[in-house]
Amino acid sequence: MADTPQSELKFEKGCPDCARREADLPDPLPPLGDDFDWAVRDYDGFRMFMMEELAARFPDRSRWTPADMEVVIVEVLAATLDQLSDTLDRITLEGYLETARRPESVRRLLKLIGYDAVALAWDKLEPQDTTGMAPQEIELAKTRNLERSWRERPQLMEWARQAGPPSLHTQHRMVTLEDYAVRLEAHPLVLRAHAWAQWGGSWNVVHVAVIGWDNRQLDDSIGDLLYGPPGEELFTDLGREVERFHTQRARDGLPGAAAADITLRTILHRFVEAYRMAGQEVILQDIQPIGISMAFSITVRPEFFQSEVRRAVEQALGRGPQGLFRPGRLSFGEDLHASDVVQAVMKVEGVENVCLNRFKRVGGGFPDQSTSGHIILSGLQIAVCDNDAAHPERGYYTMKLYGGRKG
Repeated sequence: MADTPQSELKFEKGCPDCARREADLPDPLPPLGDDFDWAVRDYDGFRMFMMEELAARFPDRSRWTPADMEVVIVEVLAATLDQLSDTLDRITLEGYLETARRPESVRRLLKLIGYDAVALAWDKLEPQDTTGMAPQEIELAKTRNLERSWRERPQLMEWARQAGPPSLHTQHRMVTLEDYAVRLEAHPLVLRAHAWAQWGGSWNVVHVAVIGWDNRQLDDSIGDLLYGPPGEELFTDLGREVERFHTQRARDGLPGAAAADITLRTILHRFVEAYRMAGQEVILQDIQPIGISMAFSITVRPEFFQSEVRRAVEQALGRGPQGLFRPGRLSFGEDLHASDVVQAVMKVEGVENVCLNRFKRVGGGFPDQSTSGHIILSGLQIAVCDNDAAHPERGYYTMKLYGGRKG
């Protein structure tokens, strides 16, 4: 150790009270050499370095055997350092999506780029009973179920690892008017959407009109569509699809069966708020349903029963999956043509001929268009014909059947 230096006071000339303390410090110690190879990562490398160090420290000793205590300690240390190096490499690799091996690491890294593997795979995993669980407990159960599935079937984790990065290139933001229509039409509860901009006095306001599932209006309750009959606590098939969509896109699930009076406007507002542009005002609007009144004279083939043909025509003109007036088939302001109606009826097996006697909008102020063959619509108007006696304003039709067999 160097001796402690002695300090000396030196006074300035002309001032007996002004002095500074000075000390002669010894020369600094030479830097310690570092001859360790930091690229060494395995047992052989660590053992070789420590054996070389022993030989340098004890030059008089020329023979080292595996039975020597020093060699035993060196080999134990080398084995431990090899294990620690492997652990360090594994931990480092877990920080990258391409090299991560643990399911929890892959799931976490995918979520960092916006790919929620838990929500995407929930309907494909082994079902679990989550009745009575809090939202945090449900999310934890879903996460554990996914990670267990990935450990049992690593190919599923590899599929998610490959599918995650390309999802970054998928645009979900609502920037242009077309984006609003396209993104909303992707929602399970929206059949068609149309967006336009309108000056609101201070800024442009985006208006979006939607055709809801089953022609539901925005302020109609859709609890029966999502949760089934009153008293049910489980989602319907459509409800599960909507729940999965919101979990994946809006990062916010549905409120649960307790909010059975939830409306379509509430559901879509959550989705729009998650993806609209900051500072952009968006107003959701309903369509304008236009009831259609029609009258047919139908000739039935001799070998068919009139009752069977009547039911088949009602299905062809109904709101079912193949019906002419099924929700979403007609777009906003799309004209209704008599040729389409006649074609739908003529496709029914057993119909020999059809005559369209009345074709008009519901209401006395609208003329019959059976001669011109089309009803002109515009704007947010949508032709509907529910043929429901309780709601004649939503369209109706009458049929007279001739020929065929009675019954």
